[in-house]
Parts: sequence; C-alpha cells; structure tokens
Amino acid sequence: MFVLQAPQVRDTEVFTRLPDRFRRTGVRSDWADANRGGQATDSFLEGPVFDAAGNLYVSDIPFGRIFRIDPKGEWDLVAEWAGEPNGLKWLNERELLVTDYRHGLMACDVTTGSVRPYLDRRNSERFKGVNDLVFDSRGNLYFTDQGQTGLHDPTGRLYRLRPDGRLDLLLSNVPSPNGVALSPDERVLYLGVTRGNQVWRVPLLDDGSVSKVSAFFTSYGPSGPDGLAVDEAGRVLVANPGLGLCWVLSHRAEPELVLRSGAGASLTNIAFGGPDRKTLYCTESVSGVILRATLDVAGLPIHRATRPRSG
Repeated sequence: MFVLQAPQVRDTEVFTRLPDRFRRTGVRSDWADANRGGQATDSFLEGPVFDAAGNLYVSDIPFGRIFRIDPKGEWDLVAEWAGEPNGLKWLNERELLVTDYRHGLMACDVTTGSVRPYLDRRNSERFKGVNDLVFDSRGNLYFTDQGQTGLHDPTGRLYRLRPDGRLDLLLSNVPSPNGVALSPDERVLYLGVTRGNQVWRVPLLDDGSVSKVSAFFTSYGPSGPDGLAVDEAGRVLVANPGLGLCWVLSHRAEPELVLRSGAGASLTNIAFGGPDRKTLYCTESVSGVILRATLDVAGLPIHRATRPRSG
C-alpha cells in the first residue's frame, strides 16, 4: 500500500530588501486600485530573472520599473516608463522581453534603459493584460494573457509566438493564467491558474497544437499559483502568494518540499540563480523583499529568442 509522505518544510531567508529610496510611499497607482483593493502599495516586485554575471533583475508592476540587484544585494534602477511590467526573460544579450499589463510585450535595453514595443496587439485587438512568459530551446515564446479573468470569466489566454512571427492561440478558457514553465523535454507546459487555484498540465503536440489539458496540482487559499519553475529532475516549483509558500512538486505533483516565506505572505515568483543554479530566489511582493533558499537540484537553464524581432 502506497502512503504519501508529508513534505519537508523549510523557511527561506531574506537576501535583500528594496531600499527606502525606491519605495513610493503614499503614492496611489491605477494598478493597486484595481488589484490591491486600493491598499497602500509602495512597490510590487515580480518577474525575477538572472543575467550571466549573476545579477538579478526584477520588475515593479505599479510604478513601471525594472531593478538590477547585484550578487551582494545592492539595487540599481534600470528603467522606468508609464507601464505595468511583470514577467521578464532575456530577448538577447542586452534586452529583456517584458510582459507589460498595459502595453503588451515590450523590449527593455538594460544598458540604456530604453523601452520599445515588441508585440502590442493580436489582429489589431489589444491583449487583456499579459502576465508571464518563457522561451523554449527553439526560440518559441509562450506567454499568458491574464487581464482580470477568473472563475467568473474564464477567458484568459495562453499564446505561442514562433520565431517567424506567427502567433498561435493555444488556450482561451483559463480562469486567470499566470506563470508558465516547461518540462525538461519541452513536451509539457505547466501553467499557473491563479483564480482556479491550480497548475494545469498542457501537452505540446508535434503538430503545434495542445490536447488533453489537465489539472496537475490543486492548491487552496485566497490566491492560487503564480510564478513557476522546473528543475533538472523535472520537479515543478510553484509560488503560492495566498499562502506565502513555494511548493516543490514531484513529476506526479506530490509535494516533496514546502518553502515558507521569511517575510510577508505574498510569495509571487521564483527563479534559480547562483553559480550552480541551485539557489532559488523568490519575490515577496508586498514587502518588497527578495528571499532565497538553497536546494539540492539545479534549475533548468533559461532560454532566449533565437531570432529577435525588430521593433
């Protein structure tokens, strides 16, 4: 008889905090009014991604900013614009591809701070509000279009943008699509479904379509899965902001490890870093803190575009 073992529980540690000089205390934002119930929000960190030198880049959604954090935990402002940036992935050596809730896909040059449109509409129609993204090894880009969807309006979308510019709508019935990650063999995409409190398993077929999409993992609480990552063993890591946890799940969605937030209860997104990619870094969005924990398996490498589109 098989008995499911209780997962190990560990605390994360605080790596660094957003300095006071960058906190917008007492400043209202349209994003916070809509998504935080008008609560005072001096920042909301998301989208962690590392460069080759070990610097960590994060976005600040309500105030349209991207920060760079060096390996010692020192912060620099890279870019600021009238947008709402969320997910970040490398487009090329100098540019981050950004899912901007207001403007669609944007490209940000981290050396100059300049920002340009990359893909702002589909068939002349604006996106609902793009959220997160991931490249595969062939340069296909998968990204989510979340907007204000949820169980009341399950019309969130999952797209694939091919290197030749073709845009495929893979799913259009998701109640709040959020984080995306790929299995090691890239035959499965994992999709965070925040308002459905699940992670969906999306098989990627050889003809470019998807089929037999299923609920891989079901969580609980006021806000479901957000950012995702996958390690070299095929385990799926799930940031769960409603609980202040990161689940580490086996390939059968069995919790093997639970990482608890060391500051606040809004652990929104995750990225592997460090020289061996065995340190997991987490954004604790409400408090403006970066958490970290050392794991025993390295995260998968992060891919980028093979043939970047021009603006």
